[in-house]
Amino acid sequence: MSKIKLLAIPSDNHGVGKFRILDPYKFIGNHFSDDVHVDISFNVEDNDSIFLDYDVVVFHSFIHKLPAEKNLERISWLRNKGIKVIMDIDDLWAVDQRHPMFSQMKLNKVPETKVKFMRAVDYITCTTELFATEIKNKLGVKNVIVFPNAVDENEPQFKPEKIQSDRVRFGWLGGSSHLHDLELLKQGIDGVLNQNKDKTQFVLCGFDIRGTVNEINKQTNQVRQRPVRPDETVWSKYEEFFTSNYKYIDNDYKQFLLTFNETEYPNKDVPYIRRWTQEINKYAFNYNHFDVSLAPLYESYFNSCKSELKVIEAGFHKKAIIASDVKPYSTILTTSINQGVYNNTGNALLVEPRKNHKDWTKHMKRLVDSPNMIEDLGNKLYETVKDTYSLKNVCKNRVDFLKTLITK
Repeated sequence: MSKIKLLAIPSDNHGVGKFRILDPYKFIGNHFSDDVHVDISFNVEDNDSIFLDYDVVVFHSFIHKLPAEKNLERISWLRNKGIKVIMDIDDLWAVDQRHPMFSQMKLNKVPETKVKFMRAVDYITCTTELFATEIKNKLGVKNVIVFPNAVDENEPQFKPEKIQSDRVRFGWLGGSSHLHDLELLKQGIDGVLNQNKDKTQFVLCGFDIRGTVNEINKQTNQVRQRPVRPDETVWSKYEEFFTSNYKYIDNDYKQFLLTFNETEYPNKDVPYIRRWTQEINKYAFNYNHFDVSLAPLYESYFNSCKSELKVIEAGFHKKAIIASDVKPYSTILTTSINQGVYNNTGNALLVEPRKNHKDWTKHMKRLVDSPNMIEDLGNKLYETVKDTYSLKNVCKNRVDFLKTLITK
C-alpha cells in the first residue's frame, strides 16, 4: 500500500486544537511518515484543486471558514471523489444552560450545524466510549471511533519537576467555563482552611482577566463594548472560592491580590496562590506547583460526555487526585477509601455528588494527615494513564485505523 495522504484542519491552536488535531497529526507525520503524509492547515480555501491529492480529510469544527452550507457542499464533493472525510468532536454538540457559551451557541445554531456535519461525513472520531455510544444512539450513525485525548510524555511541560513546599498543596487548573464545578469545592476548602491553614495551600491556575463585556444604553439601546474589569471576571469568583472570600489570608496579601498585578507575591508560605494563565505549550508546568489535583465536576448529561483529560494530565505528573465520582472520571478512577478504610486497589479519592458538602473536606484532611498517601496515589494514577493515554500509543491506533480506510 502506498503512503496515505492526509489533510488535517484544526479549529484553533488552543486546547481543543492541540489535543484533537495538532498533537496527534503532527506526531503521526513525524513518527509514522512511512505510512502517512500529513499536511495541517488552519485556513483552507474553497478550491477543488487543493483536495485532489489527498486520500483523507480530517477536521474538527469546519473545513472552510465559511457558512455551514459551503462546508456541507465540500463534504459531499469529497465523498463523491472517494476522499474519506473524518470529523472529530470532543464535547457534546449542545452545551447545557450552565455553560457560559449556551446562549451564543444557541443563537448561532451551532448544535444543529454540528449534527448536520456528523451525519454527512464518513467517520466521526471522539474521546470516550460513553460519548461514542451517545453519538450513535442520538444521531443514528454507526461509524464512530474512539481515540482518547492523550499526552506526549516527552513534551517538556508533561515531565514532572516538582517544586518543594512544607505545605500540602491542592491545585486546580482549567478554564473559564467551570464556575458550577468549582462551586462544589466551596465548603470543602473552607473546612480545610478553618483547621489547617498553616499546613495547606490552595493553588488556582490559569487566572485570566482578559476579555470584554457588552453594555446596553437603556435610552438608546446602543451596545457598547468595553474591557472587562478584573473583579467582573469569573476568575475573581473562583478566587473567592479558593480563599473563602479572602477570610484566611492577611490584609496585605488581600490588597495585593485585588490589584490584579501579574507579578508574584514574594511570600510563598501562604494559604492561597494565584497562578496566571500560560500559553498552551506551557500551562501544564503549573502541575509542578501543587501536590494534589482537584477535579470537581457537576453531575450532568453534558459533563458525562466530556473527556478525562484533567485526570490524564494529573496522572502523567504523578499527582494524587480527588475527583467527583461521576462520569467520565469514574470510568478510569477507583476509590482508595471504602467506608473510611484505605485499600491498595484504588488510584484516587472520589466524592459522591450527594456527599459534596462533607467529603471534599474529609479527603483533603486525610491527605494532610497521611502525606504518604499522596505519593502512593500519584504513582497509581500514573500507572493507570501511562499506556492507554500515551500519545504514541493512541497515534499508532489512529494510523492502524487510517490503513483500513485506504486500499491501494
